[in-house]
Amino acid sequence: MKIVKLLILLALLITISLRINIARANYNPLPVDNNKFGIHILFPEEVSKAADLVNSSGGDWGYVTIPIQASDKNIDKWQKFMDNCKIHHLIPIIRLATNGDYFSQGSWSIPNNGDIMDFANFLDSLSWPTQNRYIVVYNEPNRADEWGGTPDPAAYAQILDYATSEFKRVNPDFFIISAGLDNGSVNSANGQAINEFTYMNEMNDAIPGIFSKIDGLSSHSYPNPGFSAPPSAFKEGIYSFYYQNSLVYTLSGKTLPVFISETGWSTDAVSYETQASYYKQALANYWNDNNIVAITPFVFNAGTPFAQFSFLNNGNETVLYSAYKSLPKIKGQPLLAKDFQVSIQNQTQLQRLPVEKFNKNEGIKSIFEGFNKSTRTFFKWLIKA
Repeated sequence: MKIVKLLILLALLITISLRINIARANYNPLPVDNNKFGIHILFPEEVSKAADLVNSSGGDWGYVTIPIQASDKNIDKWQKFMDNCKIHHLIPIIRLATNGDYFSQGSWSIPNNGDIMDFANFLDSLSWPTQNRYIVVYNEPNRADEWGGTPDPAAYAQILDYATSEFKRVNPDFFIISAGLDNGSVNSANGQAINEFTYMNEMNDAIPGIFSKIDGLSSHSYPNPGFSAPPSAFKEGIYSFYYQNSLVYTLSGKTLPVFISETGWSTDAVSYETQASYYKQALANYWNDNNIVAITPFVFNAGTPFAQFSFLNNGNETVLYSAYKSLPKIKGQPLLAKDFQVSIQNQTQLQRLPVEKFNKNEGIKSIFEGFNKSTRTFFKWLIKA
C-alpha cells in the first residue's frame, strides 16, 4: 500500500510541477481568439486613439507596437502606458532601441549585454495587461544605420541569444521576438546593407539554432520596391514574412508565430484610396495566414520624415484611417496578467496554483493552502506514514 501511495503522490507532484511551469511561462497566442489588427505608435500618449482604430468594427484587444530607448526608462511614464493599454484593451509589443540618434549621428548605437539586462529588469518592474510580455529585440540590424554603421549578423545573434536567456531568467512570461529586418536591402559592396535571408543564415552560422530559441519572428513586410508595390507574394513585398518563416523552419525545424511589426505604403507613390484597397486585398489574401499574430502598420501619426506613412495627416483622419477602421475585426481573448484578471468583468479567470509558496521554503504543508478541504485530506492520506 505504501508503494502505491508513493507512486500516486509522485504522479500528482509531477502534474503540479507541470501546471506551475505552464502558469509561469508565456503561451502560444495563435490558438486563442485573436484580433490581429494593430498599429505602430511612436508615443505612449497615442494609446486611446490607437484603440479607437484597431478595436473598431467588432474588434477588441488589438495590438500596438512602440519603441523604447535605453535612455527613456521613466517608470511613471511607462507604467501609465501599460495602465492605459489595460483600460483600452490593447496588447503592447515593446521594441527595444538603443541610445544615439539616427537623425543627428547617422546610426543607432550597438547594444551590449548590459543594455539587455537593464531593459529586462526595468520592463519586469512594470505591471503589464497581458500574460505574454512581447519584446522585439531591436530594429532592422541588417542596415548599417541601425547597427552602429556596419551590420553584423554574428553580433546581433549573440545579443538576441543573450536577450532570450536574460529576459526569461527575469520573468518567463516574456515573449522574445527577433528584430524585423529591412526586406528591401540587398548585399551591398560597401557593407552598408545585407539581404535579409543572407543575414538570417549568417545569424544561424554564428549561433546555431538561434531561431529555435526565440518565441516569435518580427517581419517588416513592406511593399517593396519603393514602398509602392501592389499586394503580391514577392519575397521583397508584403509576403516576405512567409519566406522568412520558411527559412526559419529550414534552419531550426520550427515554425514561429509572426508579428508584422512594420508595413505600409508611401503616399509619395500610392494614394490613400489605393492604399485602402491594397490593405483590404492584403488582409483577405496574403496576410490571411494562420501563423500571423499581429499586423501593426507603420505609423499611426508622424511628421517628417515619416509623414508619407502616417495614417493621420496633421492629426486628421485620412481615407486610409477610415478604411482600416471599417475593416471587420474580432474580439481577441488574450490570457491576461495575473494582477489584471480580477478587474475584468465577464472575463474567465485563470486558475492558478499558489506558485509563490514554493519559493519560500515553507515546507510541503504550505502546498495544501491552495486546495480545498477534501483535496487536503487526500494529500494527508497519501503522505501519512
